[in-house]
Amino acid sequence: MKRFNLEISVGFFLLLGILCLAYISINLGQMELFGVKGYRIYAIFDKIGGVKSGSVVEIAGVKVGKVENIGLDGYQAKLVLKIDKGIKIQDDSIASIKTKGLIGEKYVQIAPGGSDKFVEPGGKIRETESAIDIEELISKYAFGGV
Repeated sequence: MKRFNLEISVGFFLLLGILCLAYISINLGQMELFGVKGYRIYAIFDKIGGVKSGSVVEIAGVKVGKVENIGLDGYQAKLVLKIDKGIKIQDDSIASIKTKGLIGEKYVQIAPGGSDKFVEPGGKIRETESAIDIEELISKYAFGGV
């Protein structure tokens, strides 16, 4: 009887440990199991220069969403942005591709506008600024294009 109680308690703690490990893995991986927490909008850029799915979307340095999907719209890049619930993006906002640090990762920065209208779920940010291509700038400078 005593051995049976020991086996039950060991099994219980093993199961508890596996559940804790699964919970931590899901949170660190930023996975969503129970639906979407927010809404989707999109923006079209000439160049995205290294932005990937999962890249951060920021307003004033604060994370407000992430890049959910990247595709082509004609010959331009179409980014689907998932914006957190409760965040409103003005109709005249500007989406820009920025770099964290000198050679850091790319992210999307949204500069809020002054409009009273907001981008509806599934709507489009009309004003965009593409990524700056450092190699292109250096080659223009080196070969006299500036």
